Amino acid sequence: MVGSAIWRALEAKGYIHLIGRTSKELDLRNQQAVQDFFSKEKPEVVIDAAARVGGIMANNTYPYQFLMENMQIQNNLIDTAFHSGVEKFIFLGSSCIYPKMAPQPLKEEYLLTGPLEPTNEWYAVAKITGVKACEAIRKQFGRDYISLMPTNLYGPFDNFDLKTSHVLPAMIRKFHDAKHSDLSMLSGVEAGSKNSPVELWGSGTPMREFLYVEDLAEAVVFALENEFQDNLYNVGTGEDLTIKELALLIQRIVGHTGEIFWDSTKPDGTPRKLMDVSKMTQAGWKAKTSLEDGIRKTYQWFLEHQDSFKEVKI
Repeated sequence: MVGSAIWRALEAKGYIHLIGRTSKELDLRNQQAVQDFFSKEKPEVVIDAAARVGGIMANNTYPYQFLMENMQIQNNLIDTAFHSGVEKFIFLGSSCIYPKMAPQPLKEEYLLTGPLEPTNEWYAVAKITGVKACEAIRKQFGRDYISLMPTNLYGPFDNFDLKTSHVLPAMIRKFHDAKHSDLSMLSGVEAGSKNSPVELWGSGTPMREFLYVEDLAEAVVFALENEFQDNLYNVGTGEDLTIKELALLIQRIVGHTGEIFWDSTKPDGTPRKLMDVSKMTQAGWKAKTSLEDGIRKTYQWFLEHQDSFKEVKI
């Protein structure tokens, strides 16, 4: 999702000497493969949009893979770029690098000031090491290695697999499938009266911020074309809403008319994760896509590509 959005943004700006590989074409966990790639292609700038990602369930189920594979990917890219003489490196992380109970909104200076959220600490620790690696190269060798920490992302080419997806695309998938499920198979529900119900994790009270992926892509291009003074910058909208409000918004956009049930036995995660984006604003960049417009665009993309998704039971 992120890599393709950045690619499209670069092409739109007129960049033509682009080099990219999918995970199938280049296994970034393989150090020798990465070194061979750099030796052959000799990139001048590197944008690291690669990671193993997923929601609470995936992080809880595969902690070792989320820790180790993300460190392998970024360490191979950062170290090989450094030894290959790359002067500009843009590392993409996540807002989950900040402490669980950090003051809101989250400022860059809050990094490493408290314990992480347990449900995604494996991914967070990996990303923190990437941030620090870029900072160390910047400090010791003076190269323009910077880290951009986006808030929760969504958009075209998102992951809609209910076992591994993040909250927003998972909701789109659940509400869509419930809207089109066969009500005649549900006991106690009259066909034609309502869509089937949707069950969502947690209490719905945590607050989250969401950024349309094409806005992030524009932020990356902005960082590419400008020299920043610091090594770490938050990228977001600076606005958030509760998970319950998000659910109602997506439900309305999808057109689902059934009930919503909240499973409070499931974890909520961090109570709030709102980004302080004042540093990016002062640098000259600001997000422009509203949450409703972004979700509508994302749902339209989902509808155009839904035949490629496997059916999932509600």
